[in-house]
Amino acid sequence: MTELLTQGLLKWNITLSDKQLDQFMQYYKLLIEKNKVMNLTAITEYNEVVQKHFLDSLSLILAPVFRGEGSVIDVGTGAGFPGIPLKIAFPHLKVTLLDSLNKRVNFLKETTDALGLKEIECVHGRAEDFGRDKRYREKFDFCVSRAVAALPVLAEYGMPFVKKGGYFIPYKSVKTEEELQEAKHAIKLLSGKIEDIIDFSIPDTEIERTLIVIEKTAPIAKIYPRKAGIPKKEPLK
Repeated sequence: MTELLTQGLLKWNITLSDKQLDQFMQYYKLLIEKNKVMNLTAITEYNEVVQKHFLDSLSLILAPVFRGEGSVIDVGTGAGFPGIPLKIAFPHLKVTLLDSLNKRVNFLKETTDALGLKEIECVHGRAEDFGRDKRYREKFDFCVSRAVAALPVLAEYGMPFVKKGGYFIPYKSVKTEEELQEAKHAIKLLSGKIEDIIDFSIPDTEIERTLIVIEKTAPIAKIYPRKAGIPKKEPLK
C-alpha cells in the first residue's frame, strides 16, 4: 500500500525507511478511525490521502531554503497537515502544531504519541494570541500553514512566529497572482519579503499547487498580530 507514497517521493528525491512508511500507514489508520467520530478531513480514500495530504505536506522540500532541519510551527494544523508528515519524513525537525480546536489538539497528541514522535508539541490556541506569547514569538526558523485564508490574513497569523532570517511558507492553490498583489503591503508591514514562488504538481496527478516563500527581514512591529478575530475581519492592506 505504500508504493504510491514511495514512488511520489522518489520524484522529489525523498527516500523513507520502513519505519517511516509504517508511521505513515499508522497515521492514515488513526486519521480514518477518528474521522468516524469527529470531522478531521473530507478526504478519506487512501490514494487521495497520500496525494492530497501526505505528498502535498512534504512538498515543502521543493523550497530551496528548507533542508529538513530546524524548527517549524504549523499554524492551523487541523488534522496535522503539514506538520506531522514533515516530522515523520524529517525526524530532526522540531515541530509545533497549533490549532484553535481542542478536540483536534487532543487527536494530535494521541497520534504523535502513538507514532512515537519526539520533539513535537501540540498546542491549543489562536495564532493571534500565541504570536504575542514570548515563548513562541519570533522563535521559529519556519512557519508553515495550509489553512484556508487569504494571504494578507495568513501572513498576520504566521509572520510573528518567524525569527529574523527565517521563513513563512504558506501552501496555496495555483493562480495566486491577485492574492499576492493584495498581500504585498501586508507582507511589508509584517517585516517580510517575497523570496520565491514555487509552482508544482503533486506527482502522478493533475493537482497544481504553489508554495510562497516569504523571508523575515527584521523583527516585527509590536502591534502585530492584532487581537484575535481582527486579522480576518479587517485584513491588512
